[in-house]
Amino acid sequence: MPSFGYQISQEQFTPRHLLELAKRAERAGFDELASSDHLFPWSEAQGQSGFTWSWLGAALEATDHVPIGVVNSPVERYHPVIIAQAVATLCQMYPGRFWPSFGSGEFLNEHITGNHWPEKQARNRKLAEAVHIMKRLWAGEHFTFRGEWITAEDVRLYTLPEEEIRAIGCAITKETAADIAEWADGLYTTWKPTNHLQDTVAAYRDAGGKGPLLLKVDLCVAATEAEAKELAHAQWRTNVGTSSVHGELRNPAQFEAASQFIGPEEVAQNIRISVDPEEHVELIKRDLACGFDKIVFHNVGVNQDYFIKFFGEEVLPRL
Repeated sequence: MPSFGYQISQEQFTPRHLLELAKRAERAGFDELASSDHLFPWSEAQGQSGFTWSWLGAALEATDHVPIGVVNSPVERYHPVIIAQAVATLCQMYPGRFWPSFGSGEFLNEHITGNHWPEKQARNRKLAEAVHIMKRLWAGEHFTFRGEWITAEDVRLYTLPEEEIRAIGCAITKETAADIAEWADGLYTTWKPTNHLQDTVAAYRDAGGKGPLLLKVDLCVAATEAEAKELAHAQWRTNVGTSSVHGELRNPAQFEAASQFIGPEEVAQNIRISVDPEEHVELIKRDLACGFDKIVFHNVGVNQDYFIKFFGEEVLPRL
């Protein structure tokens, strides 16, 4: 059976409010929660960015049974040894309920160290090193590692869960999906037209990628289509564009400048806008037909209560 998750957007709401939304989403019938991990929001209009690792422990305690995941970049702002310890601790405290996923990061969050920001292929190699270090730590090894990018000197974790920890790999493009297949225990990607989704999945599988397939779908629902478009434009126009550009911008002001000429219709063409629950169901069935095991829904507007009620009453039961 596929599972359906609710996106916890740390950039858009305070951590305290997100705890309440997490509990409401669980009660509404969502199977999972998935959190972002940012230092900066995408825009000043979003205006938040709590520390997700503090929030994750609180959320796992505040909810009853839903698994909770996170998208993290363990390569610059964080050292992979620290992330390995954080993941292992949460998995020990909440067996079977925490899943980490890892990507190469955006300059928006990682530039704070002042280090050189390498090109994408190099960042993929750096991520592979980080995951290699974390997996050795999760296996209980005591070691020193000196790689092309990362050094881990005389490291070991003493608190480990009984269960195996899987490292889900994040990829937007088919090229990155193929690169991460060597180490990933599953693929997490974002929605795009069906033929491009199929290409991304095929690239991952053809390169030997194993494990489940996860999909994040950005959408906006409201009482009317016009309202949904307005809500989406107000909060999400900075996220419309190519990933190659987004990976190089360093602060919310630059994202706002890059998106200043993007209008509501262009935003609506890049995410799902619909007030019809049956249409949502049909679109989700197309996603599932691509092989996805888990779909996480991100309502990009600020009207989260409306979305949770709408999906909980009108969409999830139909699935």
